[in-house]
Amino acid sequence: MSYLAPTEFVAKMVDAGESKVFMNAKDTVIRAYMAGAILALAAAFAVTITVQTGEPLIGAVLFPVGFCLLYLLGFDLLTGVFTLVPLALLDRRNGVTVNGVLRNWGLVFVGNFAGALTVAVFMAIIFTYGFSEAPNAVGQTIGHIGEGRTVGYADHGAAGMLTLFIRGVLCNWMVSTGVVAAMMSTSVSGKVIAMWMPIMVFFYMGFEHSVVNMFLFPSGLMLGGNFSFADYLIWNEIPTVVGNLIGGVTFVGLTLYSTHYVKAPKHRSEETMDSIAEPAE
Repeated sequence: MSYLAPTEFVAKMVDAGESKVFMNAKDTVIRAYMAGAILALAAAFAVTITVQTGEPLIGAVLFPVGFCLLYLLGFDLLTGVFTLVPLALLDRRNGVTVNGVLRNWGLVFVGNFAGALTVAVFMAIIFTYGFSEAPNAVGQTIGHIGEGRTVGYADHGAAGMLTLFIRGVLCNWMVSTGVVAAMMSTSVSGKVIAMWMPIMVFFYMGFEHSVVNMFLFPSGLMLGGNFSFADYLIWNEIPTVVGNLIGGVTFVGLTLYSTHYVKAPKHRSEETMDSIAEPAE
């Protein structure tokens, strides 16, 4: 598996966060677009399996295929950059600013939403034969899920909002653990094995992932859900995004950084500065 010790992979987390801050806008958006699209396809795939087999666990077991694929391809989800990018700011990497962090988050959000929306439109066309008939069984299920993930919380008022928020926190606790797990190994098999369990847990437990919801929201509207864009923002995306941010930063990023990174030998930026200061032989 080629396992890396925590002091090694935590340093890689900070380096990854720094590189994402300085990535150009075009590459950031394209990578985020592909990540949103692949995760949306994985969600549609998992729901299809659940409907056809009647076993939600099977869909949850296979859903991580999409997550593993998008991270092996180097694409970015909002939930992942929520955890990694702030570490570069916390570590005071040269040139990393609050504006740079917010810029990255904004671009990744736009790219993820565009990718998820594309897949939502494509799948709605497939489920309805180009909107010429009622959705098939899978389409109806996705429509119900999209509606339930929105107005279902609204029916419970403040208690529903709290539940939504906590599910968002727990989601990115697991998802960010999966993101970091990919850095624990230098082999493909090791990365996949490490990523699989936390992603399966988040999906099967019904935790709220902001990017998955970017697919479920338009799908729900196109496939018969009865709710509005305002419902989606208030009772779905905004609380989920805030919960995802807090869950990833607090329970994954900061815990690993504070307990392991201080023991790492040298920061990459320090090594770079040393190499610049030393004259070439």
